[in-house]
Amino acid sequence: MANASTGLPDGAVIPPPGSPGYRLVQGENSVSIADLAADEIARTTPVQYLLRFGARSYVTVALRKEGRLLGMLTVYRQEVRPFTDKEIALLQNFAAQAVIAMENARLINETREALEQQTATAEVLQVINSSPGDLTPVFEVMLDRAIRLCEAAYGVLWTYNDEGFRAATLHSVPQPYAASLSQEPTQFARGTNTALGQIAEGSDFAHFDDVATEEGYMISGARRLIELGGARTVMVVALRKDGKLLGAISAFRQEVRPFADQQIALLRNFAAQAVIAMENTRLITETREALEQQTATAEVLGVINSSPGDLAPVFDAMLEKAVRLCDAAFGILWTYDGDHFHAARLRDVTPAFAEFLREPMRPVPGGTFSRMLAGEPVAEAVDIAGSDSYRDGTSRLRRAFFDLGGAQTALFVALRKDRTLLGAFTIYRKEVRPFTGKQTALVTSFAAQAVIAMENARLLGELRQRTEEVAELNRGLEARVAEQVDELGRVGRLKRFLAPQLAKLIVSQGDEKILESHRREIVVVFCDLRGYTAFTETAEPEEVLDFLRQYHGALGPLVSQFEGTLDQFSGDGIMVFFNDPVPIPDPAERAVKLAVAMREAAGQLIAAWRERGRDLGFGAGIAQGYATLGQIGFSERSGYTAIGTVCNVAARLCAEAKDGQILLSQLVNFALKGSVVTEQVGALALKGLTQPVVTYNVPLVCTQAFRVIEGGGPSA
Repeated sequence: MANASTGLPDGAVIPPPGSPGYRLVQGENSVSIADLAADEIARTTPVQYLLRFGARSYVTVALRKEGRLLGMLTVYRQEVRPFTDKEIALLQNFAAQAVIAMENARLINETREALEQQTATAEVLQVINSSPGDLTPVFEVMLDRAIRLCEAAYGVLWTYNDEGFRAATLHSVPQPYAASLSQEPTQFARGTNTALGQIAEGSDFAHFDDVATEEGYMISGARRLIELGGARTVMVVALRKDGKLLGAISAFRQEVRPFADQQIALLRNFAAQAVIAMENTRLITETREALEQQTATAEVLGVINSSPGDLAPVFDAMLEKAVRLCDAAFGILWTYDGDHFHAARLRDVTPAFAEFLREPMRPVPGGTFSRMLAGEPVAEAVDIAGSDSYRDGTSRLRRAFFDLGGAQTALFVALRKDRTLLGAFTIYRKEVRPFTGKQTALVTSFAAQAVIAMENARLLGELRQRTEEVAELNRGLEARVAEQVDELGRVGRLKRFLAPQLAKLIVSQGDEKILESHRREIVVVFCDLRGYTAFTETAEPEEVLDFLRQYHGALGPLVSQFEGTLDQFSGDGIMVFFNDPVPIPDPAERAVKLAVAMREAAGQLIAAWRERGRDLGFGAGIAQGYATLGQIGFSERSGYTAIGTVCNVAARLCAEAKDGQILLSQLVNFALKGSVVTEQVGALALKGLTQPVVTYNVPLVCTQAFRVIEGGGPSA
């Protein structure tokens, strides 16, 4: 149903200018809004509804097929957390799958409709074959299938003579109108502006969107269609044979809803079958020869039904029947490619003539093929040897007919689809003897069936091609999805010990060799809590776990923000190193700033827990030196670690640090080059080391200068 105010279908929305939907209509492929409430678009009605239901961060991607917008795929978050490029890319991947699914559905629907039409055509043809000479069952089945597939309310098949139209077969016609047709069966339509009137005046087709608004339907005879039949939309297709009007097929709807082009084409197809059935019946009732011709037609139709898409057996069967029943010597079925005629199939042609026919034939002015191109459906050369074109040699084909094939009389019937010439059906005699009207009609019938077979083969070929294209797209999509899933899995595994941006970088480069064992100079940060052991001895396990959750939750994200590589995250101890697996220009400065940020974050937690009577403190140690690094573990569980004296030095400095101290080795202090305020502590004798280590401290006064800003650490 349509909306009375907008004229659009119910549920349809017109995107306001500037809205995400409007931007997609204008050509953008995706629209991402960090905060709907803060964006100018918040004033539009659709966004007001989204805000009312809690939406904040927003992203939508277009569903497009060959540049045409089919829809949009939208997701929301109820907090301000913008979608990442990776998430948008994933959503676009799903959008591509949705477009393929929609295209699959459309192709399946088209295939189903084509199959229904082909089935209906086959059923009608089967009735024609099983009821030779009896038009009643043919017309009943034909009307039933036509009305159902065209979504009409009822229909009438009319026959025509000089007196006018007569309702021969009715289907689902309202009883009052049916009764009026039985009382006054003859419809004098010539000269009236009605559908049947237009057919009587020579039209092949008539279509009225709303007959209630047409003056021609206000006359007494035609008004019954509206008053008794309730008709509003009318479609009529003429039944003609060689220009002679035989009748018409009418389809009626009781609401104003014009018929679609596909439905019109379908009714035309039924009309063509009706004409074939009427003509076949006339031939059958006239002579026994006509019965033989009908049998031949049925056999050819059987070949068409049993060989969908394969024209060779169809053409061979047609030629065999035509040559035999028309008392001809041989025959040719030609196809036309727009420039040349090609002898596609031959029947009983001499070897010399067959060799000549291997060469494509170009139509010559005034020749038979040129006349067919001009629109002639049938042409006959009664005496080939006696024709001017044979004597003066202007037609190589006519000379070959007689000289190589021995032909004297030839009949040509055009193969035409909607005014497009597809080829020609030709039979020949070796004596001068014109073909009869019945024989011409038989070849014309074969030609019509050949056109149907050629059209069926074309449609089946297109369907196969589309099916193969869709299958190929699906295979490619499955491969891309598998790659995407594998990439996400790799990113997830690397995120366990790398900053997210580093994990994504490694995966995007497609090279994890940098995670293999190697040696490199790194800066190691080791931190833990003062008084943690005493705390765990006196506190309940639940209290310890609660504190660790807060502690890890506060310090863990800082590792990612400053793009460090997490080595250990066990209990209160955290080990992070810099300059590996991806080298950076300022590892010492970044390590110190991370430690300062951790000291501040831990200090806030410790202050809160001291109010609970828990005496805790925080210390860190930072050292610089060479280490051996690489991935360790097994397939189900692995990590990335550093091994070397530098790790031990950082751990020992951390152990020596008092609450609030961040102790640095001399190499770290030298690498800072004054970028961070430090103070010398002196040479410390560290456990496990033979030589004292000159140590520096990062005083609390520098904390304010390096306060962590929400959104990330310093740039590399």
